[in-house]
Amino acid sequence: MKKLISLMLVFMTLLFVLVSCERVAPNYAGVLMENYGKQGKEDFKVVSGRVSTWDGGTELFQVPLFDQRGEFSAPVTLKAADNTEFSARPSYSYKVIKSRAIDVVFDNKHIDKAETETGKDGFMQSLEDNILEPRIYDLIKEESRKYKTDSLMADGGSLVFEKRLEQIVEKEFEKRGLQLLTFSAQLEFSDKVKEKIDSRNEENTNISVLDQQIEEQKKLNELEQLKTEQAIIRSRGLTKEILYKQFIDRWDGKTPLYGIAPEFLKIAK
Repeated sequence: MKKLISLMLVFMTLLFVLVSCERVAPNYAGVLMENYGKQGKEDFKVVSGRVSTWDGGTELFQVPLFDQRGEFSAPVTLKAADNTEFSARPSYSYKVIKSRAIDVVFDNKHIDKAETETGKDGFMQSLEDNILEPRIYDLIKEESRKYKTDSLMADGGSLVFEKRLEQIVEKEFEKRGLQLLTFSAQLEFSDKVKEKIDSRNEENTNISVLDQQIEEQKKLNELEQLKTEQAIIRSRGLTKEILYKQFIDRWDGKTPLYGIAPEFLKIAK
């Protein structure tokens, strides 16, 4: 009887040990926290294979090393420098830097693992929901205030803005032990804003055309004045050489001559 009891105790002990052990999955970094993490990072270490979590205050974090993808669940509102509102729904992909796995766990051990229906790692999902996406929103909201709406909607303007956002988010992720792989702000402007910008662009185009016409008319007027002075000078008996010198003295050498050049410019050598 005693022998049977002893065997049962041994069996139960082995069973308990097995239950209190976890195996680090392939393509994951195992980070073991001991002593409840009271000594800071000294209580965290990278482990692999089967790991015992028998002792109190011990917990194994499994950090995926493969690509992660995230996207805001709903668009967020941003404001440009001119107070025009527009929306963005950022999407991004990233992965944990293997050598920074302890940093990722240590800095975020306080967040609860999210329950996911997609099979995504609960720790990473919680990291995105509670840490990364709120920070991304703060960064892009601050940056959007530096741009005017018309510059964002101009040709290539939104691409310049998105590239700048990507650089800012990439720097933020690197600080957190993460490598940003892709980023898209997915900007969207309302029809009202689009119509306002289109109307402004049309006005600017009309003004540019009018300015060009005015400049051309000025040149034509100057040419007519030169022709008039040429006729007056001829009536006074001045030579072509004198006319040429007076013209050169007044011409800046850059302004294009419209129409046929005055006859006195054609001086025989």
